[in-house]
Amino acid sequence: MKFLIATFFLLASISFILIRGDKANSQNIIRNNRNNIMSAQNGTTMKITVDTAVFKAALYDNAAATAFKKLLPLTITMDDLNGNEKHAEISGKLSLNIVNPGTIQNGDLMIWSSKTLVLFYKTFSTSYSYTKLGRIDDVTGLVAALGSGNVTVTFDAE
Repeated sequence: MKFLIATFFLLASISFILIRGDKANSQNIIRNNRNNIMSAQNGTTMKITVDTAVFKAALYDNAAATAFKKLLPLTITMDDLNGNEKHAEISGKLSLNIVNPGTIQNGDLMIWSSKTLVLFYKTFSTSYSYTKLGRIDDVTGLVAALGSGNVTVTFDAE
């Protein structure tokens, strides 16, 4: 009987810790998304064109986004990777402000390493670190536009 009671309290304690950890993680995600939105509002906008689909994006107010904007207009072929992102190397290295976002959001535009442009089209958790450039305002149709293979994407200032 003592074993059952001890086991119950152990399981209850573990459950509490896991639930508390999920809550803290959720609060961090909400806080990070709120900060991203504020940063994007302080930046400038651009359009991203894939075939006939056009998406508006907000660039963050940081050195990497400012340097990226100087490369526009930019038309590149982006390769599919992992069924959740398109990526391509760009000419020149951008300033880095590397962070681990924890969760990648559908529509995030980031730099990996110093010159790999990445456009994410699915939301997922990550352990990788990136420099944030901007984010697509409305991701409706993004998955369909990017498809499953390589695509040609045009980034242009508005």
